[in-house]
Amino acid sequence: MNTVIRVHGYGGPDVLRVETLPVPTPGPGEIVVRQEAIGVNFIDTYFRSGLYRFPSLPAIPGMEGAGTITAVGDGVSGLRTGMRVAYPATPGGYATLRTIAADRVVVLPNDITAQTAAAIMLRGLSVHMLLRDVYRVQPGDDILVYAAAGGVGLLMCQWARHLGARVIGVVSTPEKAALAKTNGAADVIIGTDNVAEQVHTLTEGRMLPVVYDSIGKDTFETSLSCLRPRGLMVSYGNASGAVTGVDIGTLASHGSLYLTRPLLMTYIAQRSALEHAARELFALVEKGVLTPRIGQSFALKDAAQAHIALESRKTTGSTILLP
Repeated sequence: MNTVIRVHGYGGPDVLRVETLPVPTPGPGEIVVRQEAIGVNFIDTYFRSGLYRFPSLPAIPGMEGAGTITAVGDGVSGLRTGMRVAYPATPGGYATLRTIAADRVVVLPNDITAQTAAAIMLRGLSVHMLLRDVYRVQPGDDILVYAAAGGVGLLMCQWARHLGARVIGVVSTPEKAALAKTNGAADVIIGTDNVAEQVHTLTEGRMLPVVYDSIGKDTFETSLSCLRPRGLMVSYGNASGAVTGVDIGTLASHGSLYLTRPLLMTYIAQRSALEHAARELFALVEKGVLTPRIGQSFALKDAAQAHIALESRKTTGSTILLP
C-alpha cells in the first residue's frame, strides 16, 4: 500500500490527513517513484489553506522530492527502474509512492543524496530563476533578501555571494542573523521595521537595483521604498498574505519601478530549461559553492507538525519529510 497525506478541504494544518491508497500504476509517459525524502515549502501551506487552489479535492500536497524509480510507463525513454531521480514544482509529493510525468524529473548525480535533493530542487531552482533569469545579478550589485535564513534565503545568500553581489538579508531573530551571515550575507537587518532607512544607510543612499520579497503584503510597500529609480521589485512569496489592491501608480511615484511576480513552473516549463537549471544547481552543490542546510526533518505522517513549524517561523534552512 501507499501512505499519503491528503487534503479533503482547505484550512489549517489539521486538514492534513494520513491515509493509505493502492500502489500507483504509471500511465503513458509517467514513472512511479518510491520517495526517500520530500520537501516542505511555504507553497504547500498556500495550497493547504486555500490561498492557492488544487484543481480538485481530495488532493495530495507537496511540490518536490527525490527517490528511486520503481515502474516506467509506456513511451518513456531514457529512464529505467532503479534510477535515482528528483523533481521540482510538481504537486502530489506527500506520499511514499507517486506517479509523475517522466519529463518533470532529472537524474541525480551519484554524490547528491535524496535528502539533499529534496532540500534543493524547488528551492535551489527557484534561486536559479531569481538570480539568473528574473534579474541577472552582477558582481558589485547590492541586493535585499527577505527570510535570509530560510531554505531559499540561505541558498540565495550563498549563490549571490558566489556571483560577487553584496547581500543585505532580513531575518526575524539574532540567531537567524548569525546564520545568514555565515552563509554569505554581508549585512543583516533584524525585523521589518525601518528596513528602507537601514538600506539607505548601508548603501550610502544608492538604494538597490533589486529586492527579493517572499513575505508579501506586510513588506510590499517597504520593499518598494528600498529600490533606486527603475529598480526591480521581485515579489515571489506570500508568507504574510497575498499582495492585493496595488495601485500601479505607486511604481511611478517610487521612481518608475518594475514589478514582477515570477512562478518557477513558468521558467522550467520546457524540458531543456529544467535540465539546464538543474545542471547549474547540481554543479554548484558538487563544487561546495552551495551547501544546503536541512534545518529540520519530520516523518511523513507528521506533515501537519512540519506546517506548524514553518508557519510559526521556527524553522531555519530547508524542511523535509521522510517516508
